[in-house]
Amino acid sequence: MYTEKEPAEVTIQNFLSKVKHYYHAKDVDKIYSAFEVAQKAHEGQFRASGRPYITHPTIVADILIDMGLDVDTICAALLHDTVEDTYITDEDLRSKFGDEIADLVAGVTKLEKIQFHDKEEEQAENMRKMFFAMAKDIRVMLIKLADRLHNMRSLQFMSPEKQQRIAKETLDIFAPIAGRLGISQIKIELEDLCLKYLDPDAYFSIARGIALKKQERDEIVDNFISQVKAELISAKIDDFDIYGRVKHLYSIYKKMKNHHKTLDQVYDLTAVRVIVDSIKDCYAVLGAIHARWKPMPGRFKDYIAVPKPNLYQSLHTTVFTEFEGHSYPIEVQIRTHEMHKIAEYGIAAHWKYKEGIAGETPMDEKLSWVKEVLSYNDDFRDSKEFLDLIRKDISNTNEVYVFTPNGDVKVLSAGANALDFAYAIHSQVGNKCVGAKVNNKIVPLNTQLNTGDTVEVLTNANAKGPSRDWLKIATTASAKAKIRQFFKRELKEEYIRTGKSMVERDAKHRGFTIAELLTPDAIAATCERYMFNDADEMFAAVGYGSISLNSVMSKLIAGNPQIQERYRKQQNERKHNGTSRRENAVVIKGMDDLLVRFAKCCSPVPGDDIVGYISRGRGVCVHRADCPSVKSMEKERLVEATWVQSEGATATFVATIEIIAEDKGDIFADITKTIVNEGLPMVGINARKDKKGNAVATVSVEISNHDQVAQLMKKVQTIPAVINVYRTHG
Repeated sequence: MYTEKEPAEVTIQNFLSKVKHYYHAKDVDKIYSAFEVAQKAHEGQFRASGRPYITHPTIVADILIDMGLDVDTICAALLHDTVEDTYITDEDLRSKFGDEIADLVAGVTKLEKIQFHDKEEEQAENMRKMFFAMAKDIRVMLIKLADRLHNMRSLQFMSPEKQQRIAKETLDIFAPIAGRLGISQIKIELEDLCLKYLDPDAYFSIARGIALKKQERDEIVDNFISQVKAELISAKIDDFDIYGRVKHLYSIYKKMKNHHKTLDQVYDLTAVRVIVDSIKDCYAVLGAIHARWKPMPGRFKDYIAVPKPNLYQSLHTTVFTEFEGHSYPIEVQIRTHEMHKIAEYGIAAHWKYKEGIAGETPMDEKLSWVKEVLSYNDDFRDSKEFLDLIRKDISNTNEVYVFTPNGDVKVLSAGANALDFAYAIHSQVGNKCVGAKVNNKIVPLNTQLNTGDTVEVLTNANAKGPSRDWLKIATTASAKAKIRQFFKRELKEEYIRTGKSMVERDAKHRGFTIAELLTPDAIAATCERYMFNDADEMFAAVGYGSISLNSVMSKLIAGNPQIQERYRKQQNERKHNGTSRRENAVVIKGMDDLLVRFAKCCSPVPGDDIVGYISRGRGVCVHRADCPSVKSMEKERLVEATWVQSEGATATFVATIEIIAEDKGDIFADITKTIVNEGLPMVGINARKDKKGNAVATVSVEISNHDQVAQLMKKVQTIPAVINVYRTHG
């Protein structure tokens, strides 16, 4: 069981004494320099525990030293909070320590200078930034994991609200990432600590239960180990290590919860691990154990022949051992010393920087899932949607192992089908796919795959590409993203033109030319904020509908101080002038010089049937006649109201429509394009799915009269996938 420990004191002397055991003299000097900079920068800062802040980056660095990371990673760990929390700048780090260390720190640093709508959006954008940095250099995530581990170890000093929020985020994101990177040591500790704060009753109950039965369990395991030793010596396997270990609390908790068992009903609380020199010895040990003890059916797994995607290799089996007249199941794990090192430290055990290896390595292939996750970015510019996708992708631990006809293994998430498999091989294989064989039998593309299946993808070089219906067939986020990317590439130029036209029209509506708006600084700021490579990618995203026009326009305006000031003044003037025009746009029968305002619940526009309601002290509020609110109003306060069209009037109104459509292909992009073609500036758009799986878009546009709304709805209704269009009352 994990016991909370924190060094009583961290000094430069005891920290460097450890450093000297791992690094050369010049590297020690570099780490010493980083420590001094961090110590000076954090001087006067304290942790919630009351300890000097410098203890935190030092312990983070210490964790990474134990993982065998290189000198630049250790320096970056010591400096990881300096740019975010002190006077130290990115330029300072680059000048003193070079680009590599500065880039690592930048990857871990939060997006402090950006204004977010809420905490969830901030979390999502920071996570997006970290994943991009992680794709460039995996060490960013290793630093972040060590940082999160120490923060979890000292979480008791935070408020209960923060404890819950941080623990949930850790369990949803950071523990699964540690698992995907094969760093079981950190994953296990994070999960146990999360359980402690998310379900403390269960945590302490399991911990106490394990402690109470420790003596009995130790006797069973010790007896089993002594028998295994005798069997291995008899089989002439002399060089081995063997020991028992209690499964970590969170894994026991999940087993109890998933199988509705009490702790007393969970028998395999202890695993016995055998570590040998070679793969040959692994199978020899397995043979000796199965020859002596009866294995439990369905519990044997060969992760040596078919490793997990996170590099994990081991033989797993569960056997029954007899002790004092009773039978007990015990899990046995068999692996080599190298496999054990990888199981504990995952990717850090293969650190290519430490070995000085250049170019492509097998490790790059193992990290392909990181880059694959980032490929979703083009399709999910909405931060929260992107974060949800990451959560689903990294937390999916149920996998199937499927073979190509050549015997290569592809690991897919449980529930994946033949189409997912085609795209898992390569995007071009998926795009040219015309069918599939599973175990030599032709099957539909939506055929679900099982571990052990052999799948052959049938392709045709002349195939035009995926059908839009494939978006419904594909189950993995990777396959869906690759299908979407195909359509985006095919229609890229059209999306760029559409997006640019939308920006140009909106700029004109706001009183600017596109040349005034699209300055190099404004484009650079917007591209950096939303991680576009260039202006064309920005336009394409707007045209495709993966990011709202309003979001991009807000950032473009904010990136140009002169335009921002002009726009602010124009808005103030427009607000003032618009009020007087609108007051004159409606006549209330029998009344003059009354304050007239427009109800937000139904947003009436010229041409709508309207009615006035005399409110107490606030003049007349004008509603659409079909507004549901009117039915509950006092009849004696309702008055006749009519629209008047003043010569030269330029007042604009906001109308909101809701569109329900089949979720086919690029439906949101089709809707956006139709609205743009009508020349109506969009002031807001929200896209979602309803309970039936239909796509729902709520769009607000600026108009001058009812006819424009009616014409827009008519045009949107012509889109083949659209089911219904109507004016909203909200």
